[in-house]
Amino acid sequence: MSILIDENTRLVVQGITGREGAFHATRNKEYGTNVVAGVTPGKGGQDVEGIPVFNSMAEAVAETNPNVAMVFVPPRFAADAIYEAIESGVELIITITEGIPAHDMLRVYTHLKRGQQILVGPNCPGIISPGKASVGIMPTQVFRPGKVGLVSRSGTLTYQISKELALKGIGQSTVVGIGGDAVVGSSFIDILGLFEQDPETELVVMVGEIGGDEEEKAAAFISEHMSTPVVAYIAGFQAPPGKQMGHAGAIITGSSGTAAAKQEALEAHGVRVGTNPSEVAEIVAERV
Repeated sequence: MSILIDENTRLVVQGITGREGAFHATRNKEYGTNVVAGVTPGKGGQDVEGIPVFNSMAEAVAETNPNVAMVFVPPRFAADAIYEAIESGVELIITITEGIPAHDMLRVYTHLKRGQQILVGPNCPGIISPGKASVGIMPTQVFRPGKVGLVSRSGTLTYQISKELALKGIGQSTVVGIGGDAVVGSSFIDILGLFEQDPETELVVMVGEIGGDEEEKAAAFISEHMSTPVVAYIAGFQAPPGKQMGHAGAIITGSSGTAAAKQEALEAHGVRVGTNPSEVAEIVAERV
């Protein structure tokens, strides 16, 4: 099985007529994802590689019945696009856009929690269930179907660890990039809980990085609520305090949010932490 997306996914792409939106919508379609519609205000009636374009999410939903939305809208307009996706009723919203102001996302997050819809991102590479569907910007060639789930704050490390696993003949059930911003729609705990409910995910790899305390919270959740084993990797052991490293959420202050503190918390709750992606793959190979 898989979580969040599969062969039943019906995808609508917001911002499909932009350069990035068109490129990745086409790639997702070529992978086998059922991309049923795109949305760009003022561009209704056009198409992108056979994908019909609508002026609004309401029109796209009425005509094509999507259940997943992918947001490729520029940062200043992205929050409004997410609101439109929420109001349309789609079950899952995956926001790729980087640079959305944190105060915009705080309002979106608060609004989202009033309902049951799931938001993944922003500033994330998306989701792939290998062999079934891909929604986002992930390099699909490094993944293969299997029974290891992966959830990560880092896009690049997601690809690297998945490739290391593939070299050992280990595939993935679903790979979820939750995004590296300080405010994201889904946390490690949210995704770990979904993997715990998936009977065909036999192990989960969690890829964290410096900044915040999400990994520490996840460590406690794993200990208390998960029977599925978890292996972790934390990026940023050499990061200098006070300097943002790549993502808006990747910054440490004093001893708070350091890689060492996160490793200590995870290992205290029985989660093995690899020191590099290759070691993570070796640990996983020992367990599956």
